[in-house]
Amino acid sequence: MALFGSLLYWYLKKRESGIRNFMENPHEVQGQLLTSLIEKAKNTEWGKKFEYKSINSLDDFKNRVPVGNYETHKPYINRMLRGEQNILWSSEVRWFAKSSGTTSAKSKFIPITYECLDECHFQGGKDTIFFYLMNNPESNVLNGKGLIMGGSHQVNKFYFDQNFYGDLSAVMMQNLPFWAHFFRTPELSIALMDNWDEKINKMANATVFEDVTSISGVPTWTLVLIEKLFDLTGKKDVSEIWPNLELYIHGGVSFTPYRDKFKKLINSSKMNYLETYNASEGFLGIQDMNKSDNMLLMLDYGIYFEFMPMEEYGKEFPETLSLDEVKPGINYALVISSNSGLWRYLIGDTVKFSEINPYRFKITGRTKHFINAFGEELVIENADHAISNACKKMNAHITDYTAAPVHFVNNQNGVGAHEWLIEFDREPHSIEIFTDQLDHELKSVNSDYEAKRFKDMAMTKPIVHVLPKGTFTSWMKKSGKLGGQHKVPRLSNNRQYVDEILRFRVAQS
Repeated sequence: MALFGSLLYWYLKKRESGIRNFMENPHEVQGQLLTSLIEKAKNTEWGKKFEYKSINSLDDFKNRVPVGNYETHKPYINRMLRGEQNILWSSEVRWFAKSSGTTSAKSKFIPITYECLDECHFQGGKDTIFFYLMNNPESNVLNGKGLIMGGSHQVNKFYFDQNFYGDLSAVMMQNLPFWAHFFRTPELSIALMDNWDEKINKMANATVFEDVTSISGVPTWTLVLIEKLFDLTGKKDVSEIWPNLELYIHGGVSFTPYRDKFKKLINSSKMNYLETYNASEGFLGIQDMNKSDNMLLMLDYGIYFEFMPMEEYGKEFPETLSLDEVKPGINYALVISSNSGLWRYLIGDTVKFSEINPYRFKITGRTKHFINAFGEELVIENADHAISNACKKMNAHITDYTAAPVHFVNNQNGVGAHEWLIEFDREPHSIEIFTDQLDHELKSVNSDYEAKRFKDMAMTKPIVHVLPKGTFTSWMKKSGKLGGQHKVPRLSNNRQYVDEILRFRVAQS
């Protein structure tokens, strides 16, 4: 493995000049990329409809092509699923990433073109390791195996027998170059299993004696695997099972509520944590510095970025900003045009820039995942920060949570609250004190929430329910949402999820 690792390091190092170029010339790189995307798609059905051949400027592009989402692309994607080509993109499209997102149970099928795989998703994976090695030159991460949790389904054929779909991680693993499999574990037949009970058990048995130096995956499923490994070995520290483990690559959900739990389970001074932003729609960002909570926006992956101020969200003809117009500290909804054939596509996430030279940002939430029932404008960034701090001060650890508004507390008109369903790995000694602490933390990070809580006039303090361990997993399994891209919805402006889970808890008791 050491020889393979040295060769891979040399290969990754060649990327350094390309990264420096887009960091130093971000607007030029993005402008050239948009021109290239339009040129490649001008003879597609979409390109002909919006007359891409005569687009000569960014203003032309914005005036011709409306801001849309999956629903606006769906009629075109459905035709691609049936095998039609040259619809949204010029090269042949045979793969689709199946995703439910986090705002709907309805499946989405995102086209995965060859260019998207090679120039975006695969390049993002290589750049992630490149940044880590640049920041940690003494690393031995390439001398062992990378355990990829994925969230995989079996890759399935559509009724058109040359088209395939699966979870993004499954699509990527099926298309990896042969040499990449030398660096990963477990074997493909296990990694792609869709029965999660059986999969976790087989993963633990298949990897327990491997020399695992890195783990990639969503925190919740990684924790489930760790518990299975502890049951299998009798150990209580991951570093006793994999002594050379040094890197955990996470993404998909905020790591803030899980950080302390991971540090407890992996008690190693050499352990590092690195965040990536790899959505089904594209690989968008990488944490390029140690001990940072920001990611570098990756500008040369075949994705052209626009940013919608939140006051424009929901408008029929929203205004968007290009990269040179954004400002730090402001929430924007992400709009992308990409080499997967998505055009001015609202990806559903909101971001905030911490700096613009170079462009570093953090994910602040979802366009549809927030609570604003009383003018409090609570976003996931606020909720994650507050619950993490409350747990830290109460010496507690959470597994998962969700929250929604209650509009009439004790039948008082005009007085509401937030109802939280929390599953703890380690409960606080007093739920009442924890609730007060959570309320205090929410006030400290959100002035609108604080204003609405003034003297309980518009909102009372949160209502917190402690769920038995395993409730969220059991509910998702019953709902057919276990594994894959499915995640527990953190915040909702309606009570659909909270009421479903409360009814489920009663039925289980």
